[in-house]
Amino acid sequence: MLIERRHYMRFFDGYILNTVLLLFPLFLYLICISYQRNNNKFLINRYFEFSLLLSLFLLTRYGYLKNDCYVSILLNIPLLFAYLKGRKAIAVVISIILVIYSMIMFRYSPILVIFEYVTYFLIYIISYRKNITSSYIINSFTVLKAFNISFLTFFFISPLNNIWFNLLKIILTISIFYIASSFYYKLVQKIEDFISLNSAIRELEKEKTIRNSLFKITHEIKNPIAVCKGYLDMINIDNRAKLEKYIPIIKSEINRTLSLMDDYLDYSKVKIEKDIIDIVMLLEDFTRSIGILLRDNDIEMNLDIMDDEVYIMADYNRLKQVLINIVKNSMEAKIDGQKLAISISMKVIDNKIVIVISDNGIGMTSEELNHLGEAFYTTKFNGTGIGVNLSFDVINRHNGVLKYESEKYNGTSVTIELPYDAELNTI
Repeated sequence: MLIERRHYMRFFDGYILNTVLLLFPLFLYLICISYQRNNNKFLINRYFEFSLLLSLFLLTRYGYLKNDCYVSILLNIPLLFAYLKGRKAIAVVISIILVIYSMIMFRYSPILVIFEYVTYFLIYIISYRKNITSSYIINSFTVLKAFNISFLTFFFISPLNNIWFNLLKIILTISIFYIASSFYYKLVQKIEDFISLNSAIRELEKEKTIRNSLFKITHEIKNPIAVCKGYLDMINIDNRAKLEKYIPIIKSEINRTLSLMDDYLDYSKVKIEKDIIDIVMLLEDFTRSIGILLRDNDIEMNLDIMDDEVYIMADYNRLKQVLINIVKNSMEAKIDGQKLAISISMKVIDNKIVIVISDNGIGMTSEELNHLGEAFYTTKFNGTGIGVNLSFDVINRHNGVLKYESEKYNGTSVTIELPYDAELNTI
């Protein structure tokens, strides 16, 4: 009894060890991308691929595997993560490593092992082409793994054992694989979404700071203009000496003003980099990210978004920035003592993509609504008025329309209209 108890304790300790070895590199990856200021996709992908290889190395080198297919099932999670993230090249590399490792350490049949990992690859190709969700990939991996372990158990590992005992081991192993895979992936995904959301908010705050600084620069323009005006007032066209003395000074001050204006224009331009994007996927990504903040602040969110893909030529990050700014303003418009609810809907109406974000917040008066969108106009105590102005600018650069409807103490509704391109959405 004592020996059996120690056996289960070692198994439990081994599982915890394998979990730590698996997740530690992934958390290092999350830390790296949280400090990635320029959102370099190439580096982020390399960090992720390196973390998967490091997880695999730590598991094979220091993990509790016992040289059997039951405990070692966690070795397949880095491969599953690679497919879930669409990293086909690194998935192939991991598959080759696992095939070699299985044949050497567990002495499995090469044909059986190669067939298993080729099937994983085919599952990924099918799901990628049909745009199937991540849960489908996890379920498919689990089913295939269950079939593989059942075959090994009944024909190679313990064919003479009690059939119910074998079934119990198989069910336990597959359940651990499924629960661990789903939990680890959702955990990493949620942290990635939170980092992405913080990054977007940080960029928005950075944009506000820059524009606020430029507002201060415009005050500097007043100085040379005031100098020019002063010298023009003193000029006497009949006094040639004063003309020769003052006109070069006026020219110098005008040149300084033009230089300041050029600096202002360079910094205040919103850079738009358009590409073909799925606006539905953008909204799903955005709502998944902002959902963390809404839940933490006890805010209700209602969604009504189309299921089919809708493609548009747009700047993914800029549009997401606009959506975050609108929802962030809604969150700050909560009425004391009342539960805030935010609704987000998206439809295609009359060749227009219509996105509506509404809340039951404090709303705005007609006077405040008329001034909305003006540079540096704000109704908030610590606001700068930059965010809404920037949102108008971004939507305008997408040939769209941004409209606000509001009534004091009766909430606000924001409508974004973007052009629908039928050619991009033809099959």
